[in-house]
Amino acid sequence: MIKLIITGGNGQLGRAINALYKDREDICCVNTDVDDLDITNLEAVQEFVAKEKPYAIINCAAHTAVDACEDQVDLAYKINAIGPRNLAIAAKANGAKLMHISTDYVFAGDADTPYREFDEPGPQGVYGASKLAGERFVEKFADRYFIIRTAWLYGDGKNFVKTMLRLAETMPEVGVVMDQVGSPTSTTELAKAMDALLFTDNYGTFHGTCEGVCSWADFAEEIFRLAGKDTKVKRITSGEFAAKAKRPAYSVLDNYMFRLTTDFTFADWKDAIREYMENLEY
Repeated sequence: MIKLIITGGNGQLGRAINALYKDREDICCVNTDVDDLDITNLEAVQEFVAKEKPYAIINCAAHTAVDACEDQVDLAYKINAIGPRNLAIAAKANGAKLMHISTDYVFAGDADTPYREFDEPGPQGVYGASKLAGERFVEKFADRYFIIRTAWLYGDGKNFVKTMLRLAETMPEVGVVMDQVGSPTSTTELAKAMDALLFTDNYGTFHGTCEGVCSWADFAEEIFRLAGKDTKVKRITSGEFAAKAKRPAYSVLDNYMFRLTTDFTFADWKDAIREYMENLEY
C-alpha cells in the first residue's frame, strides 16, 4: 500500500488529490488539517510521520490570506516557512518524498514574458517572501523533493469562480481588475500534474499552471458567459481595488520543466474552466 500524507487535505487542492486517487486501491491518503497535525510543531510532525511511514508527504497547507499576511508576519512565516522545513526534516528522516506547493507570488510580477523556474525570485510582500523561505527550507533539508509553483487556483471550495457566480445572483455589474494577468488553474489539472511527478525521481522545482493568459476581468467574463449570466464586468485598475498587499501585475508562469522533463501537458485555461463549470451544472 502506497501511503500519502496530505497536509491541508480539506482544502481545494487536497480534495482534488483525494478525488484523483479515490478509485486506487493501492493508494491510501492520510489527510490532515491543523486540528490533526500542526506542521509548525517539529516534534509533532516528526512523531506523526514516523508513525505513518508514508511513501510521500504532499504539503498543500499554507497561510494564503495575502492581505492578512501583511499583519500576521510571524504566523505567515510559521506556516509557510517553518512548516515546510519541519516536513522536509521528517521526510528525510523517514525516507519519504516531499511534494511542496508554492506560488507565483515568489516573483516580483513586473516581467513581460512568462517566468521560468530558473528566473530570480523577488517577492513583493510577506506572503510571497514567506513562501520563498519555505522553498529554501525544502531545498536545504529534504533530499527527495518536488516544489511546484502554481497560481490562480480554483476547485472544490471557496474560490474566485464561486465568488463571481454568487455576486452575479444579485448584481448587474461587478468590478474586476484588468491590470493583473495570469493563468487560471484548475486543481484537477494540478493534481494530475502532481501525479505525473510523484512516482518518479524527477526531482526539483516546477511551474504548474493551465496554459494561456488572461486578466482577472477576462476570467470573470468567461465565467459569466459559461454560466449564462447577463452580469457585466466593470474593468477597474488595481489602484481602484483597495488591498493591503501588493499583487503581482504579471503572474504568468512558464511550465518549462514539465515540458523539458515530462510528457504531461496542462489543459488550456478556457478548456479547464469549461469542464469545471459543467461539473457545477452551469
